[in-house]
Amino acid sequence: MRRAAVITSSDSGFRGEREDVSGQVICEILEREGYQVVYQKILPDERALLAAEMARIADEDMADLILTTGGTGFSSRDFTPEATQDVCQRMVPGIPEAMRACSMEVTKRGMLSRQAAGIRKRTLIVNLPGSPKAVRECLEYVIEALGHGIDILRGDAGNCGQN
Repeated sequence: MRRAAVITSSDSGFRGEREDVSGQVICEILEREGYQVVYQKILPDERALLAAEMARIADEDMADLILTTGGTGFSSRDFTPEATQDVCQRMVPGIPEAMRACSMEVTKRGMLSRQAAGIRKRTLIVNLPGSPKAVRECLEYVIEALGHGIDILRGDAGNCGQN
C-alpha cells in the first residue's frame, strides 16, 4: 500500500479560524485510490517551516507521496512552490503542467496557479491548489500517473513506456 502525507499551507487554518476542507478532499481521494494517509498537518504559510516538514517526511521515509494544498497563488504569503523547490533534488515539471492544463479547461485563471512537483530521495512531492474544487479536479486528473511514478521511484515498476 502506498503511503501519503498531506500538508495544508494556511495561516488562518493554522490559527483555527478556517476549516481545512481541501486537505479533507485530498484524504478522501487518496483513501478511495488505496493510499494510506499516514500524516496530515496544517502549517502556517512559512517557507522555511513548510520546507523543513517536507524534508523531514521524505528523509525519514514516512511517505511515498507528499501532497500539499494552498500557497500556490499570487498572495504575498504564497510560498509553497518555493518551499518545494528548496527541498527537491529533482523537479518533475510535467505534473504541474498537466494540472494547469486540466484547470484551464475549466477556467482561464488556472494559468495563475504556481504548483511545483519534485522528488526528494524516494518521495514524490506535489503541490495542489488551495480551493477544494480545484484540488479535486487536479488530483483526480493526475492520481493514476502519480501512482505509476511512485512505483518507478520505489523500484516496483519498469519504465513509463507502454505498448
